[in-house]
Amino acid sequence: MTEKTTGASYAAAGVDIEAGDRAVELMKEWVKKTQRPEVLGGLGGFAGLFDASALKRYERPLLASATDGVGTKVDIARRLGVYDTIGHDLVAMVMDDIVVCGAEPLFMTDYICVGKVHPERVAAIVKGIAEGCVLAGCALVGGETAEHPGLLGPDDFDVAGAGTGVVEYDRLLGADRIRTGDAVIAMASSGLHSNGYSLVRHVLLDRAGMSLDQHVEELGRTLGEELLEPTKIYSLDCLALTRTAEVHAYSHITGGGLAANLARVIPDHLHATVDRTTWSPGAIFDLVGKAGQVERLELEKTLNMGVGMMAVVPQESVEVALTALADRGVDAWVAGEILDRGDHTEGATLTGTYAV
Repeated sequence: MTEKTTGASYAAAGVDIEAGDRAVELMKEWVKKTQRPEVLGGLGGFAGLFDASALKRYERPLLASATDGVGTKVDIARRLGVYDTIGHDLVAMVMDDIVVCGAEPLFMTDYICVGKVHPERVAAIVKGIAEGCVLAGCALVGGETAEHPGLLGPDDFDVAGAGTGVVEYDRLLGADRIRTGDAVIAMASSGLHSNGYSLVRHVLLDRAGMSLDQHVEELGRTLGEELLEPTKIYSLDCLALTRTAEVHAYSHITGGGLAANLARVIPDHLHATVDRTTWSPGAIFDLVGKAGQVERLELEKTLNMGVGMMAVVPQESVEVALTALADRGVDAWVAGEILDRGDHTEGATLTGTYAV
């Protein structure tokens, strides 16, 4: 007679190991597309392996690392049931931080936390991460999918990632290279990117009562499509620019807005001014402002206002830089300049009124 089991089990507690194994099988083909020649082994090991002998070509290699997530934008993906774009956002948040110092992205790992493993859903998320890695030029060498029943609802999830890059010591970009008279070049964002979604969701969904499937004339598409627009990945564009023109610094415009992020790379004795009249933020920024009666300064310290990356270059490199970016399909323009600090207490300020 077969003994009947009445004890507790992992499955009874809500963790489905078989579903996790199925998710791994589904994601393997996407991870394979990100491989660089330095990557050893395949998906499924305890650790991702990257052949560090590739760094021998550097005289003094500096490793750059970053980690990030995509915030409450994941709630929009969950509500819409669209999971294959959020990974682009994750790669952008991590790798565009790394490229700011001039580093080449090498590899990243991801962490996906779910209330219940739906294999196809997890695979779709990883598909997006893998596609983002291809756009950033890095390998996805591993990750973790964790099932947390009881802490997260069956459809809830979150994503995070960590990345590593490398830059030659004497090519490190940053504040010490910036000089008075340098130009500040702005690169257009693809929309909201992955910051400020707590404000955006509160304003548009809660206060204004808009629905994600609602077509918004000024956006030219549904609200959900606009809010899920993937974050632009600038990594390869920035690396190409540093090979073409002299670049002193980059600033990735994320949480905190344009002025605060630009100030992070400005030395204490200098000041960056950015002229709002040089561009017009996209319709989504105006929509958030009007729907929530959000003051301009509040918008600017929360959202990117249409600028996702900034480069600080010497005046003699401006035309070469703009041409190089245009050749790569990046919408860019001179938005400001570097001055002596004077009486300014902050590293960067915005002036003027946005173009209509």
